[in-house]
Amino acid sequence: MTATLALTVGLAVLIGVSLGLLGGGGSILAVPLLVYVADLPAKEAIATSLLVVGATSAVGVIPHARAHRVRWRTGLIFGFAGMTGAYAGGRLAEFIPAGFLLTGFAVMMLATAVAMIRGRRGAEGRPVPHELPVLRVILDGVVVGLVTGLVGAGGGFLVVPALALLGGLPMPVAVGTSLVVIAMKSFAGLAGYLSSVSINWGLAAAVTAAAIAGSFVGGRLAGRIPADILRKAFGWFVVVMGVFVLGQQLPEELRTNPLLWTGVGVAAVIVALAVLRGRRKPEPRREPAAPVPVGSASGH
Repeated sequence: MTATLALTVGLAVLIGVSLGLLGGGGSILAVPLLVYVADLPAKEAIATSLLVVGATSAVGVIPHARAHRVRWRTGLIFGFAGMTGAYAGGRLAEFIPAGFLLTGFAVMMLATAVAMIRGRRGAEGRPVPHELPVLRVILDGVVVGLVTGLVGAGGGFLVVPALALLGGLPMPVAVGTSLVVIAMKSFAGLAGYLSSVSINWGLAAAVTAAAIAGSFVGGRLAGRIPADILRKAFGWFVVVMGVFVLGQQLPEELRTNPLLWTGVGVAAVIVALAVLRGRRKPEPRREPAAPVPVGSASGH
């Protein structure tokens, strides 16, 4: 085993940990890992990531199902709708330059990272339905599936918020259900890619095995780490990765320009402050206490 392969397999464990803990993040880690560590071409890396993430999600759903954290009807409907969009996205990717796909992937990383950091608002007080509305589930499934098949990203980090925001599902249930959806969509997107892309099956099998091992670790940790802290920390990590991937798509003269990266740093600080300000809630206004009349009934 070469050093590059060993490093790739070792880091692949994080793909499974992310899926087991958060119900997403597999492709956000897998695509940069396969492109920049394993040195695969962009389209082959995206196709391989769909295989890795699909297989890992299928295995990772087991501990969540045992803990009754899966809404099967919702997950299967969302998954079948997502498979349609994912297969179409995988076929469409054949006609899009690899640089555009990686740029789209980086933009998706940044968008989902901001959503993770900001979190969900107003869902805590809503009643939780047993199953979610079918038409909304189908529509969201097709859209998310198209994105997944096209750029190999946006699986869990679009599915989990969609499940949570549609009907206010608890975070652990949204995570468990999302793994069903991710597995179905990933295999459909892979089928679309295989018409035009070949895969190094030995590398894919090694990375998949490592990711599956990580998914068991993530499944055991799920619920033990505060979800809010975990979500925000991973969100900032994804921001860093997204900026890195986006920077790699720039021309050489721009990538080595210190003024550009200074500007990026300033912009990142501004965005971070805006996100944190958006999360602050105004203090509730306190009404002054009514004066107690002299000789009130309390004394009688």
